[in-house]
Amino acid sequence: MAVPVLTIDGPSGAGKGTVSRLLAKRLGWHYLDSGSIYRSLAIAVLQQNVALDDVAAIVGVAQALVLAFECGDELVVKLNGLDITAQLGLETTGNAASIIAALPEVRAVLLQKQQDFKQLPGLVADGRDMGTVVFPDAAHKVFLTASSIKRAERRYKQLKEKGIDANLMGLAKDIEERDRRDRERATAPLSMASGALFIDSSEITIDAVITQILDFIR
Repeated sequence: MAVPVLTIDGPSGAGKGTVSRLLAKRLGWHYLDSGSIYRSLAIAVLQQNVALDDVAAIVGVAQALVLAFECGDELVVKLNGLDITAQLGLETTGNAASIIAALPEVRAVLLQKQQDFKQLPGLVADGRDMGTVVFPDAAHKVFLTASSIKRAERRYKQLKEKGIDANLMGLAKDIEERDRRDRERATAPLSMASGALFIDSSEITIDAVITQILDFIR
């Protein structure tokens, strides 16, 4: 049987993770957070003090990567049996992941790991190239975005709630720089897949986003 796939692509902070998890629960489908895969690899690379320009060493870390995803009310990610969820949202992790994700050799290693999540009854996959590269034949594709300042405000609020000091304008600058790298990278750049539903979440609620997507796939 064909496995239905819903891809939700877009820049960091647009709400892809929250929307995708809620949709997966609503539909009863599996869930893939591709960003967590790259961020988990970034954590492993940083833990092992591997230089971010040492492609061969990063590929070796990627090949040995052992990850487990536990999806309850919140996503729990385990690296070699240890919970690394709290480290996934750190700016150092995100910046390293963005650099690593631009390496073709690394993307090739992690591509199959992502495609293995495609199982019945269906899959909701969120990332930056789910609809263009990882699941180009997906039946339903969405591109979810928001303004850089709105995404920075959301990130600032999240960090403050966790007791982590942050600078709003610094976050906005980091987000804009990450967007530029993701758009301009030679391999699998951030772009909207042909036929995808475009949604700007800057001024609408999560519920409204979910309603638009459910109407789209139905």
